[in-house]
Amino acid sequence: MIGARNIHNWLWRWHIIAGIISLPFIFLLSVTGAVYLFKTDYEQQAYKNVTNVDSSSSSSLSYQQQYLAAKQAAIENNVPIPTKMVLPEQMNTATKFIAGRFSSESYIYVDRYTGEVTGLFARKDTLMQKVRKFHGELLLGKSGSWITELIASWLVVLIITGLYLFFPRSISGIKSLFIVRVKQGKRIFYRDLHTVSGFWLSMALLVVLAGGLPWTELFGSNYKLLRDTTETGYPKGFNGKGLKSSEQQGANSQALDDIVLLAQHKQLAGTVTISIPTKSSGIFSISNRAKDLYQQKKIHVDQYNGKTIAEYSWDEVGILSHGRQIVMRIHQGELFGQANWFFMFGISVMTAILSLSALVSYCLRKPKKSLGLPTVAQDKKIGPLLWGTMAMFAIVLPMFGISLLLILILSLLTTVMKRTLKSISITS
Repeated sequence: MIGARNIHNWLWRWHIIAGIISLPFIFLLSVTGAVYLFKTDYEQQAYKNVTNVDSSSSSSLSYQQQYLAAKQAAIENNVPIPTKMVLPEQMNTATKFIAGRFSSESYIYVDRYTGEVTGLFARKDTLMQKVRKFHGELLLGKSGSWITELIASWLVVLIITGLYLFFPRSISGIKSLFIVRVKQGKRIFYRDLHTVSGFWLSMALLVVLAGGLPWTELFGSNYKLLRDTTETGYPKGFNGKGLKSSEQQGANSQALDDIVLLAQHKQLAGTVTISIPTKSSGIFSISNRAKDLYQQKKIHVDQYNGKTIAEYSWDEVGILSHGRQIVMRIHQGELFGQANWFFMFGISVMTAILSLSALVSYCLRKPKKSLGLPTVAQDKKIGPLLWGTMAMFAIVLPMFGISLLLILILSLLTTVMKRTLKSISITS
């Protein structure tokens, strides 16, 4: 059985490995995350000439007329036909139409009083979308999302091993979680700065990571598979998949204004979006994004007779999708209003400080021309508990598992080469 000292050194070695792999990237992700939190304020100022309109007119155009203006602008600019409309929340706000999906979306803004298109631009061209791409993909596309998932996975290991390594072993040692010694040299200062900030950030960082990991490739796919297998996600038909309108010979589609009236009658909270059918069998869908998840609804409407085909409330959403929405909104600084924003901004700044202090502390402490990894017992003597824990992390975090396997193979090959060279040296 391995002793406590060797356990400490073994975990310390993996803590350093995790830090070498992830900390430089974590600093970048912290900075870009902090910048992205200013998205709403920045875009309100940057696009106010597009989104703000003169509301002094006595009447506005119908939503159907506004949609036709947006559709014509899309055709003239070789943009897909708009498929969504966001209801303006204020009288001086232009009506927003959305064409395309996900990162390929384009936004078309129409003056609700004059029918003039005040702006048309692609989401990918906006500054904040570029910041988001840097944050999620390091501007490297899909390969960047793999790297981000790898970093996030190793950060989990970094947090868990760090909590074990730096947690006080006695009551008198608890003060080390509150005090940064500033008069005992750079080495002690940066070590304490890293320890104190790391300990108090640990739990919050795990919540933040839980909000980001569902967007990743491998972990996100496994999460969705678990959700679908256990039927703890969205109810069947929630997103309108498989639902169709009752096609009628010669029947005309409902005017967009009729669907807006239905949405207004429901008195939906927050931002209301209407999905517009593009096929003869398609449906209108009404959804809202509210601060309180339980105020959100999804309503699907027959495009010909205007009758509700299906209506879903948030109570019908399973625990995994509900939980995912909670941690994702915390991650984006949206769940508790301004308090959540300040919480996430503080986490971003402190994580950047944590990363820099860890790198400086490591460089000051490690021997020259060495990675400074502690000497430990052979891996096979570490014991089943620790290896079992590593295996559990490898299963839950696939990118960590893949990289861990590569590290162990490289370590094994290095050991074999050293022994071979030593054997050759002795025989010669």
